[in-house]
Amino acid sequence: MDRLRTQTAPSRFRIGLWAGLIVLAFGLSVGQWVLAQSSSSRSAVVLSVDGAIGPATMDYVVRGIEQASEQDATLVVLRMDTPGGLMNSMRSIIKTILASDVPVVTWVSPSGARAASAGTYILYGSHVAAMAPATNLGSATPVQMGGMPGSSEPPEDGGDTPSSNGEDTEDASESSSDSSTAMERKVMEDAVSYIRGLAERHGRNADWAERAVREAVNLGAEDALAQNVIDVVAADLDDLLTQIHGRQVVMATGQQTLDTQNLTIVRQKPDWRTRLLSVITDPNVAYFLMIIGFYGIIFELANPGSLYPGVIGAICLVLALFAFQVLSVNYAGLALILLGLAFIVGEAFMPSFGMLGIGGIIAFVLGSIILMDGSHQDISLPAIGGTAAVAGGFILWTVTRFMGLRRKAPAVGMEHVSEERCRALDDFERDGDHYRGHVQLSGERWKAVSDEPVTRGQWLRVERVDGLTVTVSPGDGPHDSKEAI
Repeated sequence: MDRLRTQTAPSRFRIGLWAGLIVLAFGLSVGQWVLAQSSSSRSAVVLSVDGAIGPATMDYVVRGIEQASEQDATLVVLRMDTPGGLMNSMRSIIKTILASDVPVVTWVSPSGARAASAGTYILYGSHVAAMAPATNLGSATPVQMGGMPGSSEPPEDGGDTPSSNGEDTEDASESSSDSSTAMERKVMEDAVSYIRGLAERHGRNADWAERAVREAVNLGAEDALAQNVIDVVAADLDDLLTQIHGRQVVMATGQQTLDTQNLTIVRQKPDWRTRLLSVITDPNVAYFLMIIGFYGIIFELANPGSLYPGVIGAICLVLALFAFQVLSVNYAGLALILLGLAFIVGEAFMPSFGMLGIGGIIAFVLGSIILMDGSHQDISLPAIGGTAAVAGGFILWTVTRFMGLRRKAPAVGMEHVSEERCRALDDFERDGDHYRGHVQLSGERWKAVSDEPVTRGQWLRVERVDGLTVTVSPGDGPHDSKEAI
């Protein structure tokens, strides 16, 4: 019995030791999980938007909000300084904000920043709208939302004020402007309805929002707070979090009270993908990528095996097509650009003495002007003019080159022989009305016929070639000997 007790005592000790280790490991795991959940749920993700709002900005903000929701963050702070941007990108950002499980605070910062145009819509669509001192918002009138450049814009009062120049002028004005302003009025009313809906959802000043769209008015931070356009004026991020603590916001699932004390700040900067998108989705960059891609493919087809033009052209063309996919592109303009480039290249391979080239430049310029049909994304006119000037210089050089080639004497074939000089190898003998002999022509011995007597060594000019016999006449002298042999 004593022996049995001595054997079981160490076994019980080992079992107790292993059980303790297992409980300790489980406790540590649970503790780490609780701490991780606590730290992730008590964080504020800060996204920064600087510059125009486009596809790259939209991708960055949407992915940032979605990642914050997946990490169970407490808050998303969208620090913004923008002159405006594309309507489609702005609407995508607002839809993501409204559907987010995490409250989104849009904060116009630092001092001197602005939330103009599309930025005003985003500010109105956020759960909390905040501004730093000495910032402003407004000028939310949509511009260049479609159509040809140069079309008349609606007046500031929305186009309802009649002309003051008499009935005839009023009738003429209405008949000429109705078709050009119909789409603009539709866009204006849609924008007004949209921003009023955002204002009413969050209990903000909807009347001023409408004025910002119709009249392009602006407000500073203090005035915006006084007129219930924004919720908070905060000088820094800590001040912002302190002021919004305990505030109730309207989420997709209902009312939610913000708890912003002791939050861990996580600054999420744009990654390489966002930076790449921001570069290639610039209208001017996408425009030049398309041109480089087109010419690279053409040069590769003209010189198979060069590789470099083909590889560079294919990469640039794919990047340009991707940029056009996310940009608002007028496909009629794109077709005109491609047609114009095809005509310009065709001028080099099928010379029309400028007709194809001039038509190509006209199509190219018109297509470039109407290529982009959204706001804040038109192509720079100097870029269009410079590219057209380079194409025009290429066409001028091509036409001049071909005209020079036409004036130049043929270098091969029978036409070349008829322009050569030759030297008599013997005295020509009379044969009826002609004289016959032999000449040295281009290093070869030829039979020759002449209407005049010819002596050995005399320089002659070839008039024509009949089979293997050349008709010659006295030449211009021995100073042309370089051309004879």
